[in-house]
Amino acid sequence: MERLAQHVILPAGPGDARALGEVHVRAWRETYQGLLPETYLAAMRPEIHAVRWRRQLSGDGTGEVVLAVEGAEGLVGYSASSLLQSESRLADAEVFTLYLLKAAQGRGLGGRLLGAAASALAAQGARSAVIWVLSGNRHARGFYAHLGGRVLGERRVRGWGGRLLETAYRWDDIDRLVAER
Repeated sequence: MERLAQHVILPAGPGDARALGEVHVRAWRETYQGLLPETYLAAMRPEIHAVRWRRQLSGDGTGEVVLAVEGAEGLVGYSASSLLQSESRLADAEVFTLYLLKAAQGRGLGGRLLGAAASALAAQGARSAVIWVLSGNRHARGFYAHLGGRVLGERRVRGWGGRLLETAYRWDDIDRLVAER
């Protein structure tokens, strides 16, 4: 039986770009099959996403938190989040992405990853957090609700013909997520 201690959550750096690109594509194909067009998912290329990750992780990144989950099998997940500056923001911080490969799910790693991101954001002064999820992604919606996120609203997704909706989950007290660590 695998133990949680066999996986570590660390800040990602430019050297992680290739693995992040591979996990990004694989996680999207696993997560969004049946939700996003198959042609789009099939056209995704890890090397293209690796370039994007390298650029993102080599920049200033002020306030940005990119974390990677790694185990003996390599990188199995990641999250990216940041403080929000806009006056029209829905929370102090937003988790933009949080993905775990299917093989790594169901072990408590998702809660630990979200808790680690929340902890880093709280250390920068965030008191609340929001995440947007495709409304049709029932698995993720159940996960965020289980962790205490409350539905805040919906919006149309840009792209894919504007037919998809995203649902926002908000944590009024980010410390509730920090406790997941």
